[in-house]
Amino acid sequence: MVHAPRVLGRYPDFRRLFAGNTVSLLGSSVTRVALPLTAVGLLDASPVQMGLLGAAALVPHLVLGLPAGVWIGRLPYRRVLVLADAAQAVLLAAVPVLALTGLLAMWQLYVVVLLAGAGNLFETVTAQSFTPHLVPRERLLPANSALMLSNATVDTSGSALAGLLVTALGAPVAIVADAVSFVVALACKARIRTPGPVLAPVAPRASLRADVVAGIRAMVGDPVLRAVTLAATLGAFGGQLQAVVLLLYLVRTLRFGTTAVGLLVAVAGLAGILGALLATPVTRRLGPGRAFVAGMVLAGVGGPVLAATAGPPALLVAVPVLAQLLRGTGPALYGVNQQTVRQTLTPPGLLSRVNATWRFLVYGTQPLGALLGGVLGAAVGLRATLVVSGAVMLLGAGLAAASPLRRRTATEAPRSDAA
Repeated sequence: MVHAPRVLGRYPDFRRLFAGNTVSLLGSSVTRVALPLTAVGLLDASPVQMGLLGAAALVPHLVLGLPAGVWIGRLPYRRVLVLADAAQAVLLAAVPVLALTGLLAMWQLYVVVLLAGAGNLFETVTAQSFTPHLVPRERLLPANSALMLSNATVDTSGSALAGLLVTALGAPVAIVADAVSFVVALACKARIRTPGPVLAPVAPRASLRADVVAGIRAMVGDPVLRAVTLAATLGAFGGQLQAVVLLLYLVRTLRFGTTAVGLLVAVAGLAGILGALLATPVTRRLGPGRAFVAGMVLAGVGGPVLAATAGPPALLVAVPVLAQLLRGTGPALYGVNQQTVRQTLTPPGLLSRVNATWRFLVYGTQPLGALLGGVLGAAVGLRATLVVSGAVMLLGAGLAAASPLRRRTATEAPRSDAA
């Protein structure tokens, strides 16, 4: 069995992709803290403006999510990665420059977040489509585990780095770290020797619409891919239902202070690292289908467990910790497997389109989930909303368990490149 560290050592092009992604993720964790603080502290943004700023990052997934997969497939993957990193570096560097010259305005932040979100869309879809060309298909599971481990580790440690840089440099200037991280990422990915394929349209003179439809059909037509996508979409929707009420529940219902909330957030982050480390051995033992379902069940149970917090002081601490362990471990376990299943079942010529379609569906539901979570929290209460969010995620797990995915015990090669 080849584990994540051995995959990094054995496949240098994948190692360069991994290094570039890790560095840029670390930089982006700074921007996630520094950019909202810039809007609030420097520009005195209103709640409505902050909402628009958050929505701007998701708009590219809704508008460009489907055609992005087609466009990415028509260029060498390495070139797309380099261009996306270069664009994000320039956009983010503009924020501290404008702030230091006194010219920064909210509309400029909207533009930066919107365009950087588009760059992130192209970068992520390309990286997910490129990985099967950088490692053998039988090594995709440990490769994806390595990427998930990187994400979880950066998510856990990045907020601490962000706090230090914002304190030392101020919020706008701290964003320089993210711009620099994309330059470093660009240098890593430019050294990848494999340029990646340039894919032909589904047919001579095929329209953009025809290529988009081919990607949708590839996903919907395969019962396993269809089940994974539907379950992941429900998981993302339920996750956003939960995310918008989580901090309110911890602070207003359980009366936790800032330190306790911070520790609970850290518990979920550490559990994400644990889930990424366990993903390969658990999947080898259970198979990708059952491991995917198990991860979704763990994640789905987390919300109701948290909602059940009550009793003596020991339980008031132990139950939320258990819930955070479930909420952190589950997504890492099913995230690694859903990505591996997509990569192994989809013909290479359609992979960028399938990945983009998946991202369009999964990310497109998240604003709706966040909106509904806020409405439910006000209408039926925070505990009930946590239970509903878990039920939605468990519904996704049930649909996956009832599909051919559950019986899948090993990765298989796609049928063909045909659309």
